[in-house]
Amino acid sequence: QVQLVESGGGLVQAGGSLRLSCAASGRTFGNFVMGWFRPAPGKEREFVAVISSRGGITYYADSVKGRFTISRDNAKNTVYLQMNSLKPEDTAVYYCAAGLRPTLVTMRRGTEYDFWGQGTQVTVSS
Repeated sequence: QVQLVESGGGLVQAGGSLRLSCAASGRTFGNFVMGWFRPAPGKEREFVAVISSRGGITYYADSVKGRFTISRDNAKNTVYLQMNSLKPEDTAVYYCAAGLRPTLVTMRRGTEYDFWGQGTQVTVSS
């Protein structure tokens, strides 16, 4: 089992920044592909950003590309999401996810992840 705890959410004005953190405990963090997801209309959760186990590969949703940055510190068992130039449409609960199964082809699919945090609310006011 892997336990994931997100933090860093809050209320921010449009154009502002937030940094989300996801602390993992349990099995070897460095083996897991990590991702950030949020709910979307018609979907259970859409991917926001994902990062490979060693951090060398990242993918971003088109809606956040150039504004958000995902990173990880395997020594601290933590993955981060730096969110800049926030927009009201970024308002959502953000979930951290961990998985051993995701490949380069599948790592953007939420169904590939086995462990999820409880989520942290991000609210962007206009």
